[in-house]
Amino acid sequence: MKSIAVKNIKGRPARSVILVVISMLLTFAIFGGTMVISSLDSGLSALENRLGADIMVVPFEATTQKKFDDIVLQNAPGYFYMDNARVQQVLEREGIAQASEQFFLASASASCCSVAVQIIGYDPETDFTITPWIKKSYSDSLGELDVVVGNDLNAFVGDTISFYGVDCKVAAKLDKTGTGFDTAVFTTKDTIKRLIQSSVDLGMNIFGKVDPENTVSCIMINAAAGFTPEEVVNDINLHVKNVKAIQSKELISGVSDSLGGVSGIIRVLICAVWILGVVILLLAFTMSVNERRKEFAVLRVAGAARSRLAGIVLGEALMICIIGSILGVLLGFAVILPFNGVIEQALGLPFLLPGAGRCAGYALASLLLCTLSGTLAAAVSALRISRIDTGVILRGDN
Repeated sequence: MKSIAVKNIKGRPARSVILVVISMLLTFAIFGGTMVISSLDSGLSALENRLGADIMVVPFEATTQKKFDDIVLQNAPGYFYMDNARVQQVLEREGIAQASEQFFLASASASCCSVAVQIIGYDPETDFTITPWIKKSYSDSLGELDVVVGNDLNAFVGDTISFYGVDCKVAAKLDKTGTGFDTAVFTTKDTIKRLIQSSVDLGMNIFGKVDPENTVSCIMINAAAGFTPEEVVNDINLHVKNVKAIQSKELISGVSDSLGGVSGIIRVLICAVWILGVVILLLAFTMSVNERRKEFAVLRVAGAARSRLAGIVLGEALMICIIGSILGVLLGFAVILPFNGVIEQALGLPFLLPGAGRCAGYALASLLLCTLSGTLAAAVSALRISRIDTGVILRGDN
């Protein structure tokens, strides 16, 4: 039966190629769509983990900037500051369990980059958002003028990069997150204060006379037990002037909504392609069987059992679908892996490819689903061919 199925596939190359291509495209759509949805989910999770705090407090004027969300969520180059007096008023409010200051600075240029990058400074003594992330790649403490670079920057451990005339040493390179923070530079508050001062001295800071020792960009806060983030946010916004407290979940709600919309569209397209592919395969196998009714009738007269005829059809379908599914998975890897950055830019959303284990799982699941779908589509034709009336067919009474 297997040899007959193989000979039939080789004997009708055009038909076989068409069926393989249909199976390949069906698998590619399912596997590729699943990979994109999973990557978007992973990107959103990485963004949530990166924020790592219940609340972010920023100067009120920062929220009026058009690029505020991009600066905070997508790491677009930009910066804003508030003085320590406002910071102290925030820290005196009830309901705060953890608080840590951060400092932003957009570089005019850097030796590692052809465009400006965002530099984020943090306080190692109080930080609870950036440090855990950096510890995954670098276990030591950052020294003076040491920096950690995002995964997408063209800089490596041991390199020297310059910001506003200050040379810094790359101490570590972070794992990829699929967010805008892959193009960020992280350093301690002492180092970034020096960089801010240098930008002021060179006349390249839009805030002019900003005092690095007396300013911060934002405060990351975790609510204390017995207090909800919403209660702390409302208390700060009510009692501290010229600041804006924002819940982290509110910051990412827009990204989450966009991701949900894109994922929903992709799921609908996957279902539509799957249904269309199964229907096309069903029609293709039906037409193929109808064209070969006399061939099967002769085999029946020669003594082939009805189950054997069905087995030939199913064997051909199984081999064709397996070949097409494997090619579809390979095509999916060939498109998504090299061009994931292009996909991320096109969607404008966090995009982080799943790990090797999950990719292999999605590939196997897609291969099995498409092979099963194609084989079930052929089973309808196999059932029909097993019931043929050989006498009618051989007499040419169609």
